[in-house]
Amino acid sequence: MPDFDEIMKMAQNAQAELQKAQDNLDKIEVEGAAGGGLVKIRATAKGRILGVDIDESLLQPSEKTMVEDLIAAAISDARAKADSAAAQEMEKMQGTLPLPPGFKLPF
Repeated sequence: MPDFDEIMKMAQNAQAELQKAQDNLDKIEVEGAAGGGLVKIRATAKGRILGVDIDESLLQPSEKTMVEDLIAAAISDARAKADSAAAQEMEKMQGTLPLPPGFKLPF
């Protein structure tokens, strides 16, 4: 069994790896879409919105409600993809750490 100093060193390493993984999430881009691609949202895996693309065919006053719904749906799609990308990144990070079975991060 590792002594206290080794356990502390492992915890510090885990914290550093977690921070590195968190920092990487802002570099991973995902795209959410709605309306068959008429509305697209680009975001980072951390959830930061990078851009919005709305097809010109939707830019009519009569389409206002539909555009609002499509934007909300595209944001939700981007958020789901960002969450999935973040979970995959965290899994990769956990695989590099010597953690006991069943131990989950973040703490």
